[in-house]
Amino acid sequence: MGKVVEVNGPLVTIELAGVPTGEQVRIGTLNLMGEVIARHGEHALVQMYEPTESLRPGEPVVALGHPLSVELGPGLLGGIFDGVQRPLLEHARQHGDYVPRGVHIPPLDRNKLWHFEPHPGLDSGTRIEDGAVLGTVQETPTIAHRILVPPGMGGELLDIISAGDVTVDTVVAHVKNRHGEIQELKLFHRWPVRSPRPYRQRDDAVAPLLTGQRILDTFFPLVKGGRAAVPGPFGAGKTIVQQQIARWADADIVIYVGCGERGNELVDILESFPKLTDPNTGRSLMERTLLVANTSNMPVVAREASIYVGATLAEYYRDQGYDVVMVADSTSRWAEALREVAGRLGQMPVEEGYPAYLASRLAAFYERAGRVTTLSGDSGSITLIGAVSPPGGDFSEPVTSHTKEIVKTFWALSKELADARHYPAVDWVESFSGYVASCSGWWAEHVDPRWEAHRATALGILSQADELARIVNLVGPEALSPQQRWALQGVALFKEGVLQQSALDPVDSYCSPQKQFALLDQMLAIYQRGLKMLDQGVPVQELLRLPLLAQAQRLKGSYGNDQLDGLREFATQAESEFNRVSDEYAQHGKASTT
Repeated sequence: MGKVVEVNGPLVTIELAGVPTGEQVRIGTLNLMGEVIARHGEHALVQMYEPTESLRPGEPVVALGHPLSVELGPGLLGGIFDGVQRPLLEHARQHGDYVPRGVHIPPLDRNKLWHFEPHPGLDSGTRIEDGAVLGTVQETPTIAHRILVPPGMGGELLDIISAGDVTVDTVVAHVKNRHGEIQELKLFHRWPVRSPRPYRQRDDAVAPLLTGQRILDTFFPLVKGGRAAVPGPFGAGKTIVQQQIARWADADIVIYVGCGERGNELVDILESFPKLTDPNTGRSLMERTLLVANTSNMPVVAREASIYVGATLAEYYRDQGYDVVMVADSTSRWAEALREVAGRLGQMPVEEGYPAYLASRLAAFYERAGRVTTLSGDSGSITLIGAVSPPGGDFSEPVTSHTKEIVKTFWALSKELADARHYPAVDWVESFSGYVASCSGWWAEHVDPRWEAHRATALGILSQADELARIVNLVGPEALSPQQRWALQGVALFKEGVLQQSALDPVDSYCSPQKQFALLDQMLAIYQRGLKMLDQGVPVQELLRLPLLAQAQRLKGSYGNDQLDGLREFATQAESEFNRVSDEYAQHGKASTT
């Protein structure tokens, strides 16, 4: 046992022999929690997770013997935790809206009964490896929780209990490890959050993560096991994009980490997520969702740790063979916490005060994404999506610029598009995806082999938008050539008919890949047919007056995902209308010649 030497706000200097950096300690008569962040001779520097008012020098200090760790077991899904895995719903039930200091409630309910079904074929004397499945527990009606042998605890199975109702504290098996020691295995175990969980091998990720959002899936795709960033200034719609991904992404588990955001924004998330319905099951989305809420007024070390807590929880479900999506909102606040801790340690600041290791820490975090073969031989994935909040929307600031170099999908949000009520406000010029080639095989097999070519053509048309808009603003549309005026109409077709998508539209909130391609194909067909008619001498004014242009822009909300026949009928009608106009001008040309 040690003692407090000095208290300086959230930093506490202690005297405790042998305590290593990173270990957790309990301090004072209130049992306040903290983490050792540095050592200076006989003294250690502790960053507290809780306020230190009334803490005095001389109070006792006890080392807990482990770094910041999380409990992994049944009961996580549907929960809301803070950055050090305190169960906020249970705290609210017992103590009201504020978490009292020094009160420690286990993250997993020790009294709840779970029905444990042992894995078939496990008998006394069986050799079980790390990561092997001991049995299953039905955690929610939609998710079967696989009880795994924790890494490093494999060996000879001595006994395993039969099927029945148990608590997470119940010993379900005994294992003799390679050193001859007998270990007890329970429904849960602990894991240090800053240590990535092991796996057998990393696999190539080729299946796209379908979000139902056209500009994401069709134009800037992300794969299961990929890395993405969503940078954008305040008011650009990051929260709505994240909610849409959480609700519609074809993943088994969704983990949302609110890292250092304002309290009112997190309240919106915490209130709205439990009300969302899982479109796959019709049940509550929280049955496959886990929230980590860490507001900006919480101790800085808890904010810095929160994304590691989320990543460890994601790795745990990945190890069970699930596809997990983790959304971190936002890595900018996490980086600010990193900067604050580094400043207190007296480390040399570099660009904008951030520590020199900012880029490597960001890379290490995103490296925890990926598709892997687990220790048990299953296939699982973690898709990491980090929101970035650059001050003033400046994408050249350090966190955004470093993130841009690390991730392979970059969904840049634009304040100008958001102000124009264009949602999702994803800027098609600033955004990019490095997974297009990986996804093309899936689109070719399941939807249409022309997807990659159509996507490239549409982006080429959209790239003309800014230049044409500048010309129109300077000299008016009359100064444009017929082809340029039609290109301007083509930009409007793609922007309004494909890219815009309302999260509140019951028909268009989610768009299947088949409908996404059908809409893209229809707009491209209209645009290319118009170019041919211009070459035939049809005046561009006649094309711009066609009613089918406005109808095409409304197709997305007129036909649902199961009404693709209606889209095909419209394509036939549009072709007939173009043929009519083309025939009229062909006859007019013959008459003029005569």
